[in-house]
Amino acid sequence: MKLMGLDVGSRTVGIAISDALGWTAQGIEIIPIKEEEQIFGLDRVAELVATHEVQGFVVGLPKNMNNSLGPRAAASKHYGEMLTEKFGLPVDFEDERLTTVEAERMLVEQADTSRRKRKKVIDKLAAGLILQNYLDRHGKLTKEK
Repeated sequence: MKLMGLDVGSRTVGIAISDALGWTAQGIEIIPIKEEEQIFGLDRVAELVATHEVQGFVVGLPKNMNNSLGPRAAASKHYGEMLTEKFGLPVDFEDERLTTVEAERMLVEQADTSRRKRKKVIDKLAAGLILQNYLDRHGKLTKEK
């Protein structure tokens, strides 16, 4: 079952796709959005859903360090509701605390990527980390049952 991972921000949505077996996630794209103008990039998401035969979504939920939910978490939940309305597919949420920090660290340490280049890939890498964390956790829960 292919899943799409989304790292929802106010200006971009990072997109990742899992393999058909649900083992690995790969960041594929960054969709520009204009949250304040109610432009959410759902037409492009629809194209990717069709192309990759996506059967569900995993949306990053940016919790505060004390586990509370703030305005960005509310925006992510709203995005998840829009996905449910438009596609009728299941939407799960994955705690994304520090995934962007981890993605940036990976780009600096492993690829020595410049700041300008990091901005171009950070959101899709974060989406990949969100989806991979979900796949890893989901696979462990399935094996324990």
